Amino acid sequence: MKIISWNLLHTRGAGVEQIAALIADQKPDLFLMQEATAAIDTLPKLCPGHYARIALPGRHHGLAAWSAAPWASPAASLKLQRGLVFRRVAQILSLPGLTIANVHLSHGQWLNRFQLRQIAAALPGPAAILGDCNMVGAAWLPGFTESGPRAPTHKSARLLPLRLDRCFTKQLRCSDAKILDYGPSDHKPISVTLTLLAA
Repeated sequence: MKIISWNLLHTRGAGVEQIAALIADQKPDLFLMQEATAAIDTLPKLCPGHYARIALPGRHHGLAAWSAAPWASPAASLKLQRGLVFRRVAQILSLPGLTIANVHLSHGQWLNRFQLRQIAAALPGPAAILGDCNMVGAAWLPGFTESGPRAPTHKSARLLPLRLDRCFTKQLRCSDAKILDYGPSDHKPISVTLTLLAA
C-alpha cells in the first residue's frame, strides 16, 4: 500500500486542485491530509474514491483522508489529551488487514508523545500512524518502528528545518519512504510504501 500524508496549511496552502494533481501523479492507495477545510470536500469529484473528513474541535480545519478502495468500516475519531489551547483528535481508518491513524498532534513535546501513545494503544494488529506529529527528536513509541523519511519536511519561520511529518508502523515493513518536493504548503508531503510482515 502506498500512502501519502500532507499538511495542507488550511486556507493559505494547497487546494483541492493541487491534491488531485498529486494523486494523479503519484497514484497512492491512501492520501492523508492535515489542516483540511470544507473546501477539500469536493476532492471525490476530481478523484473518484472514498473520502472522509473530521474537523478539530473548535477549528475550521481538521483531518481528511481519500482512499482508492472502500473503508472496511466508516472512518472514526479518537479524542486525545488536550493541550492548553487546542483540542485534538486522531482520524482512525479501517482498511482490510490494517488500521491507519491520521494525526495532527500538539506542539508540546511531552504532550504529543503522550497523544501518540494514546493512539498506539487504540490500534489493533497491523497498524500505522502518519501525519504532522509536531515532534522533534525520537518518539520512544514501544511496539512501533519509525518508518518514514528522515529528512526535514518543514521550515520553522522559513529558517529552521524540522522533521515534523512522521510515519510509525507496527507489523508492517516499509519498502520505500521519501519526501515529495511539491506544492504551496509550508510542509512537504511524505510518501511511504507499506507491506504486511509475514506471520
